[in-house]
Amino acid sequence: MTRRPIASLLALAATVSACGGGGGSGGSTGTATGASPTPTPTPTTTAGCSLRNRQDWVAGQMREWYLFPDTLPANLDPTPYTTVGDYIDALTATARAQRKDRYFTYLTSIAEETAFYNSGSSAGFGVRLSIDTPAQRAYISEAFEGAPALAAGIDRGTEILAIGTGTSDLRTVSSIIAAGGSPAVTDALGPSTAGTTRLLRVVTGGVTRDVSVTKAEYSLTPVSSRYGAKVIDDGGRKVGYVNLRTFISTADPALRDAFAQFRAQGVTNVIVDLRYNGGGLISIAELMGDLLGANRSTSDVFDYVTYRSEKSANNTTRTFSPQPQSIAPMKVAFIGTGGSASASELVIAAMIPYLHANGALIGTNTFGKPVGQIARDNTACDDRLRVIAFSLQNAARQGEYYDGLVGTVEASCQAPDDLSRPMGDAQEGSTRQALDFLAGRSCTPISSSAQSAQALNATTQRKLELLSPDRPSTVQREVPGAF
Repeated sequence: MTRRPIASLLALAATVSACGGGGGSGGSTGTATGASPTPTPTPTTTAGCSLRNRQDWVAGQMREWYLFPDTLPANLDPTPYTTVGDYIDALTATARAQRKDRYFTYLTSIAEETAFYNSGSSAGFGVRLSIDTPAQRAYISEAFEGAPALAAGIDRGTEILAIGTGTSDLRTVSSIIAAGGSPAVTDALGPSTAGTTRLLRVVTGGVTRDVSVTKAEYSLTPVSSRYGAKVIDDGGRKVGYVNLRTFISTADPALRDAFAQFRAQGVTNVIVDLRYNGGGLISIAELMGDLLGANRSTSDVFDYVTYRSEKSANNTTRTFSPQPQSIAPMKVAFIGTGGSASASELVIAAMIPYLHANGALIGTNTFGKPVGQIARDNTACDDRLRVIAFSLQNAARQGEYYDGLVGTVEASCQAPDDLSRPMGDAQEGSTRQALDFLAGRSCTPISSSAQSAQALNATTQRKLELLSPDRPSTVQREVPGAF
């Protein structure tokens, strides 16, 4: 993994909405935008877009909004820092040492972020890539519909053996990692711009081949058309399964359709697969809670959003709002990994006071991000500062899960991420364990150790980590491992 861990970003969008996400350079996270009455970030354009002007603007926003103002240095000369991002990292160093802000505060592009949250638009091969650094191997954890890789026959479980721009410079993944670690794999795959072509030597099902793949613009489908939502027949028991890739606006109709299907078939046991979900819009997290809350009162609390004392006028309490498609589950199995963060963790945490031990975390420990950002825009420079500004708590005021949810959930089961089978397959490692939990079978609880946040692959028996660049794009923050 890069120097910054995979996770989800909690953030506040540049509208009257709250966001959830985590991560920064090298981290992956998800932004969550909700309908709670949070402050609308008005453009605060500086006099110019020089490096110093942009740094000064960032410092001003941080001092006004940062959730942990006591951790900010009294004076920090921006001169030694050659990028705005490096300056932000220096400003947040103390909070990072306290594990409160693990690169969750960062600078991004207004245009790029808007395109992703509105439609999932980005450029790439359309895969999630996982790395086994000690063994110097790379695997595809997921491939997205409508994107170049899947069209070229590259899917979950495919191993990438070599990367090059052509046959003349094809290098093995093992030699790439040996020379520069996992960041060298990111470099070998080229920039995230449409038209970038790479020759990949891959092996799928024992068959090795060379395939040329060109990065292209595509819109991420938040709920897969292949395995994203279905009803599993597990020995005569109907179990609803929904896999959400990221919390973006286009997930709304897909989630409603999935739960309408569950409701029509009388489903009362559900698997919510968030294993790679870095987060996203809080409004979609709230919708997920509503769809799981047919038996919740409109006075039942989903979450509390709390700002620092000077900004307490922005505090909100969001209650459940059952929808026509909502179900009243008896048990819910949430599949998670160290790539599950922000809005994903919010959904799981919000259900704990109501499900108790009938809701379980399946897989490994999650990332740990119970705080969120607001967006502050410097429009003239296309700069959007995502600054940690609020904390999140569930109805029981649980919200200190900086080390992941395993210490907060009342039930958990260890399970592997089995790349040899599709997600949602009844025999895939995590899905199988989720079904066993719902059936009342015993399991081994998830360890709270740091290593448990890495997904154990059932086929290779190795620890795989979703690959993230040192300075990820919006899609790479929200969709950990995306390339």
